[in-house]
Order: sequence, then structure tokens, then C-alpha cells
Amino acid sequence: MGPAGDTARPGRFFGVYLLYCLNPRHRGRVYVGFTVNPARRVQQHNGGRKKGGAWRTSGRGPWEMVLLVHGFPSAVAALRFEWAWQHPHASRRLTHVGPRLRSEAAFAFHLRVLAHMLRAPPWARLPLTVRWLRADFRRELCPPPPPHMPLAFGPPPPRASAPRSSSGPLVDLELEPHQDAAAFCALCARSFQEEEGPLCCPHPGCCLRAHMICLAEEFLREEPEELLPLEGQCPGCKNSLLWGDLIWLCQVGTEEEEEDLELEEEHWTDMLET
Repeated sequence: MGPAGDTARPGRFFGVYLLYCLNPRHRGRVYVGFTVNPARRVQQHNGGRKKGGAWRTSGRGPWEMVLLVHGFPSAVAALRFEWAWQHPHASRRLTHVGPRLRSEAAFAFHLRVLAHMLRAPPWARLPLTVRWLRADFRRELCPPPPPHMPLAFGPPPPRASAPRSSSGPLVDLELEPHQDAAAFCALCARSFQEEEGPLCCPHPGCCLRAHMICLAEEFLREEPEELLPLEGQCPGCKNSLLWGDLIWLCQVGTEEEEEDLELEEEHWTDMLET
């Protein structure tokens, strides 16, 4: 898949980023971190420990966020990716990646590790986006990311709320006058429970609303041995859909939750390192 457009992908944002140090005294140093708000996070790094930055970046700025990998299904998934990218020699998933060469810059080494991570399980099947925030830092990854992982450029699109479908489901249902057709799965015709949000096709005019399990089974018909779909054809409008786009549409977080996640970032990372 070629470079991706900047269509808004609503829902919770979990990203892992690469910082590059522009300070002449420390130029070339890099830092890998986790964030739910990239713009705020780079400001914290450049503000030092008192502003919420990490101790490894404090006093060494300015730092520039040059690369961002996002689309993780949860904060824990992103934090595990962050830890492996920081410690490739300690990750059992990356034993095939050679150590940093003497002549290899830190930036080049981290890109080499990232390229292999995106092709290694379990990350190879995640609906990730590789986003270059600085065009002058862009390098081709070798090996390239899997086809379902788009390349994007520039800052992430702003958050948006998931659209609500006013159309009914795809199956024929005989409803009582007080019943809402949108409250039923288009594939199994069972109702949605309060704690579960339906997956909704984002294409205009499509009325698909389905349970996550129902749609996953539909997408995995050609890959029954897999647990997580990569993409599939919408049963309603027949357009191709990335699984990650559908998941993001049904996950809507709040600013308070984002702040809590970043306050706990270092604590979670320490726990994953032990």
C-alpha cells in the first residue's frame, strides 16, 4: 500500500515515537517513547523533568519528534513495542537483528530495528501506520513494512468522534415499533450489549453495524488459522476495509484518560522491563 492520505481516524490514540536531538552537544542522540498525544509529549520532553519529560532527555534538548508508529489496539501493546524497540538485544522476538555496528549511527540503527520489528510477530499483523513527521529525516525501511501498514506524512490528523449510522442493519429484522434497528448486528441479528460498541463501516451511505467477533469471522474466512484480521470486504457496501480503521472507530477516549495514561507511562515501562 502506498502513502496514506490524512483522513481522520477517530478513537483512542496509542503511538510509539522516535525523538532526534538537535542540540549540537548531543546531536544524533535518539529516544524512543510512548504517547497518546504526540504534540504534547514533545513539548514535555523539551520542557524537562519538571514539565513531564523523561530524565534521559532532560537538559539535552531541543528534541524533534521525527517518526511515529501508531494504531496499536491498546496502551499495553504500544508499551511492549516501545520496550522491544528500546531493548532489541533483550527481546526474544528480535534475536535475528544484529547488534549496532561501530560505524552505524543511533538513528540508522533504530530504523533498522524498526524495519525488522514491523515484519516480526506479533507486530506484523497489527493495523499500524508508520508516520514520518519530518520529511528531511525520512529513510526507506529495509525490509519495507507489510502491505497493510500505510506510510503517512506530517502530523496525525485531529481526533474526531465516530459517526453514528442512522440506517438499519443488513439483515431483515421484524422489529417492534419501539425497537431501534441500529441496535442489532447486521451479521447475526443479535442485539448489542451496553458494554460493547458495534463496528461501523466508515464509508458514506453504508449501514453496516456488527459485533466485533461476527465481523472478524467474516474477514477471516480466507485465513481461518489466524486470530486477527488484517483487512476484508464490507458485507454491506463491498468496499475494502482495514481492520484497524474499524477498531479505531469504535474506541473513543477522553482527554482525562490520555493524561492518566501519560502520567503512568514510566511506571508501566518499568513493569514491562522486569
